[in-house]
This record gives sequence, structure tokens and C-alpha cells, in this order.
Amino acid sequence: MATDPTIKLNDGNEIPAIGFGTFQIPDDGSTYQAVTDALAAGYRHIDTAVAYFNEDEVGRAVRDSGIPRDQIWVTSKLWLQDFGYEAATKAIDRSLEKSGLDYLDLYLIHQPYGDVPGAWRAMEAAKKAGKLKSIGVSNMTPKIWQRFVPQFATLPAVNQVEFNPYFQQRPLRQLLSANDVKLEAWAPLGQGNQALFNEPVIQQLATKYHKDAGQIILRFEHQEGIIVFPKSVHEARIKSNREIFDFALSDSEMTQLRQLDTGKGQHDPDAAGVKEMLLSAFDVYADD
Repeated sequence: MATDPTIKLNDGNEIPAIGFGTFQIPDDGSTYQAVTDALAAGYRHIDTAVAYFNEDEVGRAVRDSGIPRDQIWVTSKLWLQDFGYEAATKAIDRSLEKSGLDYLDLYLIHQPYGDVPGAWRAMEAAKKAGKLKSIGVSNMTPKIWQRFVPQFATLPAVNQVEFNPYFQQRPLRQLLSANDVKLEAWAPLGQGNQALFNEPVIQQLATKYHKDAGQIILRFEHQEGIIVFPKSVHEARIKSNREIFDFALSDSEMTQLRQLDTGKGQHDPDAAGVKEMLLSAFDVYADD
């Protein structure tokens, strides 16, 4: 089975360009099955988070896969309840314990509110200790980036944000590329947005290349240098989402797809009250 292309991060580590997302896959055996299917289909990059409540099943599927650990890239993320140096230090150990893994390949600040600098220092220390290979942030707009990142001793390797052809994050990408920070896309297919899938240009390219709309969208994002990890629980879709490396879009086709950008996403991290809304929506200690 061909290995997927990788993207080199600013810390020297190489991340598989396509991964498998596990947001909203329940921790009732479904996550274990989906990750097992994804690994069998050739994925070597799995994205989870404390607030997805499924790190245990992700870790178990990775451990049971028979694939050498150093060949699978596993990402998790620190939740808001654990910000600050001491809380984050404990939370990192808790993620390792839950997943049953000796280290995580990438660990992100999931939502950038509160004592972000304290949490970042804990992540830097865990990286030095070998518990984390790469560290990064998520949901940082240019405004949030400018507020926090200048206080960091080391630069994030990635910023994981909402990204799809309707929301191409131009100002943010300019800011990140100056520091060679890679953008990772959550909701790379616009969370199944039918209007996006039915865009005439996407439909035309799908016909031309004998691909489906999702594959055209993911290929566009890949050629833009974006790290993607589409999510599905359907085995056929898990397989097809990865089949984007056997064709390439032309420059003029890329230009056409760039023109779909509306500059607006579904989630605005700069809006008032986001932190409070998120904290009330996800309590990662509810079961303790």
C-alpha cells in the first residue's frame, strides 16, 4: 500500500498530509472500529482530542493495529478546563494514560482562551521530556495569534482551524506562512455542506477526473499545502477520502476553486462568549 505524502513542519517532523478525524464519533466501540478501518485503508494519521471523549478507543485501535507505533501519527488536544501550567502538565499525562501511548505526535491547544501561555509552557516542557513530538494551536484567528504567540518561547508547528473552499483563511495563511506554520483543516468538506458539493465547478472537475466532489475538494486543499483529516464512519467513504493522490488539478482549475472563497466560516473564535459557550458544552471531567 502506497504511503501518503508528508508535510514537513517547522520543528523538522513530518506529518502525513491526510489524516482521519474522530470528532463526534462515539466512544461506544464506534471510534475503535472507525480508526481500525482507517488504519486498514492506509491512513497513518489520526486526530482526536480530550473533548472528543474517545482518546481511549483511538489509542486501543492504534495499539491493536500491529502497525509499528512510529508509523502512526496521533494528535490530541488540550481542553479549556486544563489551561495553565500545572493543569496542562497533568492533562498531558492523563491523555497518555487514556490512550495507552508512550507519546503523542502532536498536541494542540484546542480553544485559545484563558491561560494559554501557561498551557503552552507545559506543552514545551512535555515536548522536551519526549511525551509530545510536536506542539501546536487550534482555532487561532490572526487577532488571537497576535495576542498569545508573541509570548511563546517557541513557535507552534501547526494551527488547526476551519478551512474549506468557502472559507480559505487568506489573512491567517499569510501570517502563518511567514513563520512556516502549517495550517490543518477541520471540516475540510464543509461538514458535508451540499451547496459546496454541488458547486458547478466542483461537479465539472469530478466528472473530468472520475472522482467524487469530496475528492476534488480534498485534492484542492492538499495542493494548497493544507493538512486535511476528513471524518467518516462509513468504510467506503473512509477509503475514498484518501484516494486523492492519483491526479492533480491544473493551475487554472486551482484558480477557479480559489474563487469560491466567501471569507466566512461557520465558527468565529473572535466572537464574544465563545469560551463560556464551549466550557458549558464540554465537561471533560463529567465522568470522574
